Amino acid sequence: MVDVWRGGRLESQHRGHAVICDAQGTILEAWGDPEAVIYPRSSCKMIQALPLMESGAGASLSDAQVALACASHQGAAIHVEAVTRWLADMGLGESDLRCGAHDPADIAERNRLICSGDEACQIHNNCSGKHAGFLMLNKHLGGDPEYVELEHPVQRAVRAAFEEVTGEDSPGHAIDGCSAPNFATTVHGLARAMGRFAAAGGGDARSDAMVRLRTAMTRHPEMVAGETRACTELMRAAKGVALKTGADGVFVAILPEQRLGLALKIADGATRASEAALVGLLIRLGVLDGQHPDALKRLNGPQRNWRGLEWGSLRLSEGFAG
Repeated sequence: MVDVWRGGRLESQHRGHAVICDAQGTILEAWGDPEAVIYPRSSCKMIQALPLMESGAGASLSDAQVALACASHQGAAIHVEAVTRWLADMGLGESDLRCGAHDPADIAERNRLICSGDEACQIHNNCSGKHAGFLMLNKHLGGDPEYVELEHPVQRAVRAAFEEVTGEDSPGHAIDGCSAPNFATTVHGLARAMGRFAAAGGGDARSDAMVRLRTAMTRHPEMVAGETRACTELMRAAKGVALKTGADGVFVAILPEQRLGLALKIADGATRASEAALVGLLIRLGVLDGQHPDALKRLNGPQRNWRGLEWGSLRLSEGFAG
């Protein structure tokens, strides 16, 4: 799917799978194996947030909070403050989260912690917004505190929604980095789910929830990821398209105007390749200008080393999305 060129020579290649389909699940274009079973990782966070919104539990949330429920954020001040307020509004705190702690990716917040002597906490976890959403749904359902357990009412609701929108029974699950179950599906199933999000027009609880989630993401791309991140930059560049990355080379797109869904998985898990492949597909679909700086940053533009010297470029492989 993606070739890496250095000094005029092909240095490495990234293989994978990609599917573009409509809301009915009809495959319009595909590369690799559409039926390859994958873990969607964080690319499916809008599906994991569906029970929160369609149950009515999240009806009072702002668009920024809804976007945060779908986020893999940087742990920047805007993310930390928003999650902290959200938890406080529910009468909860950091200790109620079950996502674990890690250092924030945001440099300014990391420097603040170092200079202050404070330690990173669970609110800095890039999934803390999703977990705040789980906690809000849990209050609505009346479940026990261990909301990440597989048989907990929260995760049973997530699995039901996941299987319904992918149109497939999940063959199993694994534990994600944030400790929540991550249900497996095919690349086709993940694209089908994104197609359903894209075609949703309101009128029932699920359709209303899908519209609210995709709209919140495009209105607040800064909450979904953060500055310098592909999700945020490319949503700004490709207006109206909701994008979400996942660990180990997964990326999805929701294209409401075209009523299309897109899912891709890079076999070796490389983020640079998933971003380049996504850019190529968005250009192919006519929703992203290939000359936009945030597109060139990831595909066809010069790649530079720490001294600013150009070393090569990432290009689409022959036969893929050209």
